[in-house]
Amino acid sequence: MSRRNVLKAGGIGAAGLLIGASGAGSLLTFTASADKSSTGIVPFYGSYQAGITTDPQNHLYFASLILTTMDTSEVKQFLKEWTKTAAMMTEGKSIGKAAESLLLPPDDTGEASGLDASNLTVTFGVGPGFFQKLNLTSKQPKELKELPSFSFDALEEKWSGGDLCIQACADDPQVAFHAVRNLVRIARGKVQLKWTQAAFQRTKQADTKSETPRNLFGFKDGTGNPDTSSHSAMNNHVWVQNGWMTGGTYMVVRRVQMFIEVWDRTALGEQEATFGRHRDTGAPIGSENEFDPVDVNKKDVNGNKLIPANSHTALAHGDGKKKILRRSYSYADGLDTKTGSFDAGLLFISFQKSISDQFIPIQTRLANNDKLNEYTIHRGSAVFACLPGVKKGGYLGETLFY
Repeated sequence: MSRRNVLKAGGIGAAGLLIGASGAGSLLTFTASADKSSTGIVPFYGSYQAGITTDPQNHLYFASLILTTMDTSEVKQFLKEWTKTAAMMTEGKSIGKAAESLLLPPDDTGEASGLDASNLTVTFGVGPGFFQKLNLTSKQPKELKELPSFSFDALEEKWSGGDLCIQACADDPQVAFHAVRNLVRIARGKVQLKWTQAAFQRTKQADTKSETPRNLFGFKDGTGNPDTSSHSAMNNHVWVQNGWMTGGTYMVVRRVQMFIEVWDRTALGEQEATFGRHRDTGAPIGSENEFDPVDVNKKDVNGNKLIPANSHTALAHGDGKKKILRRSYSYADGLDTKTGSFDAGLLFISFQKSISDQFIPIQTRLANNDKLNEYTIHRGSAVFACLPGVKKGGYLGETLFY
């Protein structure tokens, strides 16, 4: 248990960053409904998919897919195979059976052999195109549509959209990649990769030191997430409770590039004013402790607001009523050949009951005024409906195909 979680469990303030141009604030609250286990196994079956309220693992491998078949029966078949395969992989088991001949490819690609489950979770979602290609538009949720354009967006097709997604998270990057690789392999001929992103968040070392992980700008990621241990909070902010989507949720994914070199030349005072927090402690400006409540109206002796009105924290906090569940990861993809700088940033991922009522109002406010926009730019965007959880004997998307 980290120092951060001890403080939160003790009732010390949980106010903090919500979402922003950098997606800062990617940690979950103290108790998740599907915590990482000491055995390294997070159950696949349940009322909700794992990987949403599960405590974040160290590594992420995210894949956006294009559906290449319009045959509903073929889609149902590979979803059934995905269900069985994901359940086996999350238990650390080899999938399929050993090849009976050296002339045949094995059922399992083998790179995770000898590794444990590493708290693997595999979370599945479907995008707007899924319903259109399968002639299921009558079942497409109203919430599931492309996001509006936001100020300072510079979206690229190679990092945007998708008919399906697979989010594999694990404490071992090879386990996460293995999961996506084998699932895509199973559906070969019915799907193809559109874009992928490997990313990281916390490390075992960070857990040992009991410190809140920092983003690539060096600031601690505070959180205003709803309490994942609270059934009512999850129903209010995350889980859909009607129709075939009951037990599901909506996912927003944004690939956000950070201009690290520009940030590195910025004075510390300016950095803190941009975030509205002290870098060393993570405390809101004018406060001492990382988890002190955010008071956007707090003033200094001269009557000036301590937390700048255009800071990330002030704008993200708003009136504190709009909450989403963030589960973001940092990425570092080598060199941006156009600029000669680092290609690094954040794969922002959020889960919410309503994209239109929760994500869009917050992001609109931030996109228009956030000082952090000077140091970041959104390169990719996608939305998905995360399918309800699966009971043993059932399969992914079963309620959709009734």
